[in-house]
Amino acid sequence: MTYIIRVRRYKLSCMKTAQMLLLLAIAASAQTPAREEKEVLAALATWKQAALNADASALDKLFHKDLVYSHNNAKVENKEQAIAGAVAPATRSKAVEYHDLTTHVYGSTAVMYGPFDITTATGNLNHLHVLIVWLKGPQGWQMVARHSVKIP
Repeated sequence: MTYIIRVRRYKLSCMKTAQMLLLLAIAASAQTPAREEKEVLAALATWKQAALNADASALDKLFHKDLVYSHNNAKVENKEQAIAGAVAPATRSKAVEYHDLTTHVYGSTAVMYGPFDITTATGNLNHLHVLIVWLKGPQGWQMVARHSVKIP
């Protein structure tokens, strides 16, 4: 009889441990999207600083090798062209502000969109709606596509 009681206690203990581990796993997976959203927002902040500082090296790390960078004037650039434009004195941005961004993370892909205000090198303020696609790989989150349109 003592043996049966010990077995039942052991089974109950194992079940409680399994239930606790399951609850912890659920809680951890629920936090993952929020953590990854923060990582994507941090990557965007890195892009902003690199663009404002004309930091070609930082942009090279942040931009995916297959980048498609589309401007509001329909100009489409690859990675090398986008970096060259971001650091050239005549085409670089003087100010970048964004707010009310929406970010969705789907595994190793994130889609971000929302309003951006970009002041050009010539002082023109552009009110834009920007869509950015990020991929997470060995180097972290990298921008693979960007598209912008002017807000009327």
